[in-house]
Amino acid sequence: MTIDVHSHYVPNGWPDLGEGRPWLRAASEREAMIMVGSREFRRIRSDCWDAEVRLADMDADGVECQVVSPTPVFFSYDAAAGQAEKVSRIFNDLALEICEPGEGRLIPFCQVPLQDPDAACRELERAVAAGHRGVEIGNHVGDRDLDDAGIVTFLQHAAALGIPVFVHPWDMAESPRLDRWMARWLAGMPSETHLSIIAMILGGVFDRVPESLRICFAHGGGSFAFWLGRFENAWHQRYDIIGTSAQPPSQYLGRFSVDSVVFDPAALRTLVDVLGADQVMVGSDYPYPLGERPAGQVVKDADFLTEQQLEQICQGNARRFLDDTGAG
Repeated sequence: MTIDVHSHYVPNGWPDLGEGRPWLRAASEREAMIMVGSREFRRIRSDCWDAEVRLADMDADGVECQVVSPTPVFFSYDAAAGQAEKVSRIFNDLALEICEPGEGRLIPFCQVPLQDPDAACRELERAVAAGHRGVEIGNHVGDRDLDDAGIVTFLQHAAALGIPVFVHPWDMAESPRLDRWMARWLAGMPSETHLSIIAMILGGVFDRVPESLRICFAHGGGSFAFWLGRFENAWHQRYDIIGTSAQPPSQYLGRFSVDSVVFDPAALRTLVDVLGADQVMVGSDYPYPLGERPAGQVVKDADFLTEQQLEQICQGNARRFLDDTGAG
């Protein structure tokens, strides 16, 4: 049985969030369209909100437990802090309702108004007290990366509380070139995730947060593992420009995890070779079309993994990430 650390939910309705904010246009009891103002954002089905459908899919895929995180379009990082805190409360409470029928198999992760560290810390505490087991954050807030002082304060608070953090790319750059072929998702998402890990290292975040911080990056950490050699070379050769971390990039590899949403065993092998089997966890991106079904298939197809590594990636690392909370 597998623990899936990367899935998303969308409620089947929520209060009005204000002009230009996401709302749901229902097509039937089983289908709907997420709208952002007057723009169609994503067509979804009842597997986004129906625990019975989700649990049946988990059973079919051999998934014991699933971390259920917000869909990033609802983060509201561009809103005033008070409004974003209200939005976070609304969705965090709805997430608990969605996960409750799972009787512990559905593990809710909350969202927070990351643009305001005080509000973010306050909502994290409230959500965890209400039943959330972790928090999903976007990889940036406008032009502020994860090394922003306010975001570092939030990460320090999450570490102090022992709350795991899942980092998801969002709000990718737009251009005529990136608006073709879903390139914002195919190229932009890996790039954003890579950039967020760079910010954590070169911005000195790992030097400022305790080693107890449990943090995982979605989509295999983007292209980070493949380009670590280039990153390391630049740190040594142009230290005058990028040498802002206490140690070279390779020295921080044990400080974060990634999920397995890379779809190809060769790519998974790169993650295991570079980051170590103890830093990779199964993720599926369920229930979205660019996710993996059955969940964890790329791991099960990887004939180079030992039995111990397979157990680590399928279960053991996730139990450590979640501190065994809600996972079996």
